[in-house]
Amino acid sequence: MTDYRDVNRANWDERAAAHAASPDYAVSRFAEDKAYLSEVVRFDLPRLGDVSGLRGVHLQCHIGTDTISLSRLGATMTGLDFSEKSLAEARRIAALAGADVRYVQAEVYDAVEAVGDGYDLVYTGVGALCWLPDIRRWARTVAALLRPGGRLFLREGHPVLWSLDYERDDDLLVLVDPYFETSEPAVYDEPGTYVATDAAFTHNVTHTWNRGLGEIVTALLEAGMTITGLVEHTTVPWNALERLMHDTGDGEFQLRDRPERLPHTYTLQAVRPAV
Repeated sequence: MTDYRDVNRANWDERAAAHAASPDYAVSRFAEDKAYLSEVVRFDLPRLGDVSGLRGVHLQCHIGTDTISLSRLGATMTGLDFSEKSLAEARRIAALAGADVRYVQAEVYDAVEAVGDGYDLVYTGVGALCWLPDIRRWARTVAALLRPGGRLFLREGHPVLWSLDYERDDDLLVLVDPYFETSEPAVYDEPGTYVATDAAFTHNVTHTWNRGLGEIVTALLEAGMTITGLVEHTTVPWNALERLMHDTGDGEFQLRDRPERLPHTYTLQAVRPAV
């Protein structure tokens, strides 16, 4: 496999079942409690606001727990992902949760052809943009999905966090990987995954890209979007730096020592201007 999509899809396909079985995704809670929301979406609520009655699409939805959560908040949701195995888990979880969510398999860049346009809301969660090689093409896709007046809601890992050296055995925060978007991907070969699981994997290579906040904002502006909000956070919803972080108790992790040194994540909102 040489195409980044094939390499990355094999990685996500293999991990889908393990993610769904991990307590970190709390699938049993969705089945047992019809009001339960993912910790990610609960974090988003103060900025997300009321989504009831909105027609939304969740790009790179993986196994769909955030998609189901948005549906439970009253949005009519479509989830899109390129991993067939992930969507099989998403559909199973939606059935357990009693959620009416449509799931479509497609690449992000093909989203308009796959799910149509005219959406009130495009939602993208943490750990999504790094799998895409071209942020400007992504921004044009988002704009094309939205109706005039529709909005983008994005919470992502901060590009400074993505640039850190994760192999250090001291307490220093050191930038080693590109902050800005590059033509060639960063290639990693890592056997594990970001949730608690005993599963062993064989498809461990991934291709990813970082890009700076300025590049993301500029891409959206060039696509005709208006930025309406940008907030940087001192927490992240997984233990990104295992030796250095602590669990804040609400599904978020934070540097133990002077967390204000590091932007962990950010929330970016933008609207497609009304005609």
